[in-house]
Amino acid sequence: MSLSEKPYRGRIAPSPTGYLHLGHAQTFWTAQERARAHGGALVLRNEDIDSTRYRMEFVEAMIEDLKWFGFEWQEGPDIGGPFAPYNQSERREHYLAALERLIAAGFVYPCVCSRSDVRAAARAPHAADEDEPIYGGTCRQSRKSEIGDRKFAWRFRVPDGELVSFVDGNLGPQSFLAGKDFGDFVVWRPDDVPAYQLAVVVDDAAMQITEVVRGEDLLRSTARQLLLYRALNWPPPAFYHCPLLRDEAGVRLAKRHEALSLRQLRANGRSPAELRAG
Repeated sequence: MSLSEKPYRGRIAPSPTGYLHLGHAQTFWTAQERARAHGGALVLRNEDIDSTRYRMEFVEAMIEDLKWFGFEWQEGPDIGGPFAPYNQSERREHYLAALERLIAAGFVYPCVCSRSDVRAAARAPHAADEDEPIYGGTCRQSRKSEIGDRKFAWRFRVPDGELVSFVDGNLGPQSFLAGKDFGDFVVWRPDDVPAYQLAVVVDDAAMQITEVVRGEDLLRSTARQLLLYRALNWPPPAFYHCPLLRDEAGVRLAKRHEALSLRQLRANGRSPAELRAG
């Protein structure tokens, strides 16, 4: 049975690196509405994998703010569920198992390049909404036995020249050329932490998510993740990317927009119904 034939399972997956803002709420609300429209389940996943950036106070605030806004989920870190744990920090064994499969099949290679090295040698300009420039391939032929004691990342080798295409549920047909629109990407960081691209694929597959609803800034990441799904021989979910909410200057909302955080809006006397209507 394909994912499209299974009962609908959606998810919202915030990171506790700051207070949730109105842009998060808009995208998450779309995810909830789509889950309800399909008579399906909504999963809350706490993406707290990066211990250098998240704080426990943001985890508590995240759940409190989501409930205040009107979100209801059927599985999550606060209520459990059949695919627990729902905190990424407790799911390391799942990520390691996937990494080992990628290593064994030759899809990844060790890379000693720092972020500054990659940016300096990038084959294409750094896109404003992307967190990874095009990698120049410096370490493509490297082997772990040659690295010694140096820190390294595991980087996924993309099939240069292959067009990765999918039909987005909101934005329609999308295509990205591997090696040109995106390059070899990190799946395991030098500080021994799984990177976003790998962690989200592992979790969405393990939790049997049938549709991923998120912001349109992650369209290129979808192409990367589709390659990971294929390498791991897992069926990918459907994707639905939402327009980003922007401020008066046209800049997309981020956690630095404290005035538009759900917490601050609540303190200012705004009601969830008023915000949802807006």
